[in-house]
Amino acid sequence: MRKIALLLAVLASPAFAQTTSDVRFEPGNFGTMVSGTVVGDEYIDYRLGAQAGQEMFTELTVTDSNGSGTVYFNILPPGSDNVAIYNSSTYGNATTVELPEDGTYTIRVYQMGNDRDSERTSGFNIDLPIQ
Repeated sequence: MRKIALLLAVLASPAFAQTTSDVRFEPGNFGTMVSGTVVGDEYIDYRLGAQAGQEMFTELTVTDSNGSGTVYFNILPPGSDNVAIYNSSTYGNATTVELPEDGTYTIRVYQMGNDRDSERTSGFNIDLPIQ
């Protein structure tokens, strides 16, 4: 009976869908635009390499939504345990951050509030130059 209860608890737990994409700049360019769609409590990670001292400009715009369009991003430094150096739900959907170390940075895009809880879908664009 205990095994069945444990199995039911595991099956009832919400699953977090995640997509990861590596961002590459075209030769001669110092940035790019990425587009995506986030649904409910899913999140999408965009990874890109950079060096300490470079500046990363990040701007997220919502292109469409069947909800309120409450889409945000976090910037996670190399080796982060989900601790962000920038959180757009607090500070806004555009920033320039001086990068503290060499390595692979992650831009995590997600929804909050009712859009997340009611499985709404939002499309977005992110402008990602690094200098």
